[in-house]
Amino acid sequence: MRTQISLHGISQLVEGKLTDPATLLGPHRICWEGREVASIRAYLPGSQRVWVIDDQHRCLRPMRKIHPAGFYEAICPVESTRRYRFRIAKENGDIQEMQDPYNAPPLLSDFDLYLFGEGRHWRIYDKLGAHLREVDGVTGVNFAVWAPNAESVEVIGDFNGWDGSQHPMRKHIPSGVWELFIPDVQPGQKYKYRVRKWGGQVVDKTDPYGFFSEVPPRTASVVTHLDNYQWQDAAWLEQRNSRDPLSSPMNVYEVHLGSWKRDPDGHHGWMNYRNAAHELVAYCQKMGFTHIELLPISEHPFTGSWGYQTVGYYAVTSRYGSPEDFMYFVDYCHQHGIGVIIDWVPAHFPKDDHGLRQFDGTALYEHADPRQGEHPDWGTMIFNYGRNEVRNFLVANALFWFDKYHIDGLRVDAVASMLYLDYSRKDGEWIPNAFGGRENLDAIHMLREFNEQAHAQFPGIVTVAEESTAWPGVSRPTYTGGLGFSMKWNMGWMNDTLRYMRHEPIHRKYHHDELTFSLIYAFTENFVLPLSHDEVVHGKGSLISQMAGDLWQKFANLRLLYGYMWTHPGKNLLFMGSEIAQWREWDYDAEIQWELLDWDTHQGVQKLVADLNRLSQEEPALHEVDFAGEGFEWIDCMNRDDCVLVYLRKGRRAEDFLVIGCNFTPVVRHNYRIGVPRSGVYREVLNSDATIYAGSGVCNTEPITATNVEHHGRPASFEVTLPPLGVTILKPDRLD
Repeated sequence: MRTQISLHGISQLVEGKLTDPATLLGPHRICWEGREVASIRAYLPGSQRVWVIDDQHRCLRPMRKIHPAGFYEAICPVESTRRYRFRIAKENGDIQEMQDPYNAPPLLSDFDLYLFGEGRHWRIYDKLGAHLREVDGVTGVNFAVWAPNAESVEVIGDFNGWDGSQHPMRKHIPSGVWELFIPDVQPGQKYKYRVRKWGGQVVDKTDPYGFFSEVPPRTASVVTHLDNYQWQDAAWLEQRNSRDPLSSPMNVYEVHLGSWKRDPDGHHGWMNYRNAAHELVAYCQKMGFTHIELLPISEHPFTGSWGYQTVGYYAVTSRYGSPEDFMYFVDYCHQHGIGVIIDWVPAHFPKDDHGLRQFDGTALYEHADPRQGEHPDWGTMIFNYGRNEVRNFLVANALFWFDKYHIDGLRVDAVASMLYLDYSRKDGEWIPNAFGGRENLDAIHMLREFNEQAHAQFPGIVTVAEESTAWPGVSRPTYTGGLGFSMKWNMGWMNDTLRYMRHEPIHRKYHHDELTFSLIYAFTENFVLPLSHDEVVHGKGSLISQMAGDLWQKFANLRLLYGYMWTHPGKNLLFMGSEIAQWREWDYDAEIQWELLDWDTHQGVQKLVADLNRLSQEEPALHEVDFAGEGFEWIDCMNRDDCVLVYLRKGRRAEDFLVIGCNFTPVVRHNYRIGVPRSGVYREVLNSDATIYAGSGVCNTEPITATNVEHHGRPASFEVTLPPLGVTILKPDRLD
């Protein structure tokens, strides 16, 4: 007897409600007149007649129309199912040939689905999303998406006239992953998923694992192949794998690609990744920066979010070019000795209808309860880190950027908001954890897992936390109870130091502890000292405008700030525009005020930053021991009346040390005696008040001899002139 086709199933299919279309469509073995044959079925709305082109037997078999909406069946020999096509006569008279999407085995194996369900499929991006694939000689794209609570999911795109009825997806139960191979789909074609929620509401969604998207405000995903680019950075990667980033120089230039420089011929004035690579690399080499840190370059719908409200976590933003263009950017940086760090935002995502929110009609990626699922400050959604598939989505996404784009580090945004359940919430607005505490245990688990996998799979990379509280062990290994980050932004140093620099010099002696406090905790974490984009937005003004005093003092104070920052323990990060003392607060829609370099004062600040960068690379004392007390020693931190700080920076070898004197007043300190570790000749290697930096030229141009006169508790000392609102750095001659 022949197996009956379910009329109810056909009705569900026609109405777009059938959970697993593969139970009806494609080839099915049945018993027909006492023998086993194949029943080939198709649902082709808008067709008048359909035939099966049997490539095995080189014949044309007409299909019988079972349902007027376009459901067909043909009885064929079993061997015909190996290779066949449909010939379709459309109602408008057109003739079309197509492969059967339901005659391909799934790309996802049971093991893939098991690992994904466990939250430990580190390369899930190779399976979910849109992947070019060949099945029995037929090329096409395999689409797969996680939407366990959807009633049905259809693929819509350029290839089917955005008519989802042609390509309903098959569901893997119980994983909730929907999958469909669609023959003849080409790279560059746009697509979305049409998700039917229980109750009938339909919404079109961008692919969460999509590799590329249209330029906003358009929101469709774009079929893209990521494995065609020919990388040329093998030497860089080999060196990175064997390098210890914690003891290496690290001077980071933080960049927003849309506003570093503008291209009048580019879309919306944006530069392409390739053009930006050439100009940025040349500039960073000139300035001595070792790394570029990009504000988020994953796809985001609202340009004014600067990338911090991400929708396409696996898609490099199309504003500046294609995925291959960005690969070229990273590759070019590596070939010229520049590392690339990108901002990553696993803390929250926006509410845009085409994005992750309510993806399958339920709170899938986010928490359903607003006390857990909505961020009160930013109007965004918070990830449900306790759900295995969501945790897998995020951890695999971090690994994806290291794998596919060869980036050298991730700076993780808003970590503090992830760690605390009561972050920015009043009593009664948050839910305690299982132990009654305020710690977000699921987020902690996700961050540790991300750091463990990133460092294990990609040696030499760095992960940096923007964490603004005193959470212990952020940059300590997970096996000691830490979160596992390589480094942490020192938000305390940034706030205290900028507050101090805003005080008029006459009042600074009353705030001396704002400078010295950072050394109490400087070695509790591996700190990055950030003067980032956050310090030059939202009415704060630029860094130069925040400095105290008249015009001369503002420039001197800024140079003093940079000299102090570069000689303080920790790695350095400076936001673009600050290196030329830009006056205007940062505007994401306008380029840096490069015209200011016509003035010697702005040139001077730029020259100082370049020289500080080079000095920090050349001198082991300024980078080898940034994260331990052995690399720093106070000489005098108690002279609050003169607002003077004097200290040593030390490398691993005893002979590698520098003497740094900082004068935070506009008064020249003549014959200022400083105790030093040994007698001998010392030379000034940098002075922020030098005329080459547009300073007043109060320098120590002649060698300075330290004699065996005890001072500051040290066996030798010398007298030096401390420049007004300036930093002097002195280095001992080598002993033969």
